[in-house]
Amino acid sequence: MKIDEVKTLGDAIRGEVGKAVVGLDDAVELMLVALFASGHILLEGPPGTAKTFLAQCFARAAGLDYGRIQFTPDLLPGDILGSNLFNFQTSAFTLTRGPIFTELLLADEINRTPPKTQAALLEAMQERTVTIDGVDHQLSDRFMVVATQNPIENQGVYPLPEAQLDRFLFKYEVGYPSADEERKIVTAMGNRFGMPRPEEWGVTRVADATTIRAAADAVSANRLADEVTDYVVRLVRATRSTGDLQIGASPRAGATLAAAARARAALDGRDFVLPDDVKQLAPAALRHRVILSPAAEIDGRSVDAVIGALIEQVEAPR
Repeated sequence: MKIDEVKTLGDAIRGEVGKAVVGLDDAVELMLVALFASGHILLEGPPGTAKTFLAQCFARAAGLDYGRIQFTPDLLPGDILGSNLFNFQTSAFTLTRGPIFTELLLADEINRTPPKTQAALLEAMQERTVTIDGVDHQLSDRFMVVATQNPIENQGVYPLPEAQLDRFLFKYEVGYPSADEERKIVTAMGNRFGMPRPEEWGVTRVADATTIRAAADAVSANRLADEVTDYVVRLVRATRSTGDLQIGASPRAGATLAAAARARAALDGRDFVLPDDVKQLAPAALRHRVILSPAAEIDGRSVDAVIGALIEQVEAPR
């Protein structure tokens, strides 16, 4: 697949999702980048802001098998991965696959389940492999986790540990829509009851396994100049040297940011990466990988403000 075909494919997926989802264009863009860069995305926002519906529409438009797990405090790792059950008719154990065996997995309210169950996703997110009773089971090479969490409630939740947060390529903060966008939502959905379905809004499949795989191969071949590579490294290392952050981003953050920049360039129709690609993606790629220092917290500074200042301070190549 050529780069201009990747752009055409991305435009088609955006158009299909846009038939049903209003006001989440930035989230769709990050999900496209994550898909072509083989990454995962964490959506954080209040309830009722279409996070689940967005994932459903995106999966349908991209031709991905969709699965959903509603995370609860009593959920067990076996409920996600599956288990070997004894079949009395055959006198043998049979694998019953869990919902993780899909292509786009919606991990709904992922912070409502304990760390032991959260950790069941780690191997799948990193290696696209699931181990059950010592046997490895391969997941699809298009396997992608779209996780959601509610930032409002702080009782009965288990914040994701840093090791798992680092597995997500992006963290996107879903806010409330503007007045005009909310008016469109109410006008379109105010006469419906129950959960909307993508097919009811005319969302159709515009991709399949072959096209997604070909697009990912084209993205990985995009040129990343040495100057842009150095810029990514300097930006990531700057998060470890500032006094405003107690913990900076890991080397994995730099590697995944470079891969994401390649995907963003391809979606823009370019076979080379610009520093602006890195700048645009850096906040979503870094905000969940760093921790504010106590002094910055006392001053009321936010992670996004600190990252924004670092982006301004670190000189980009011309």
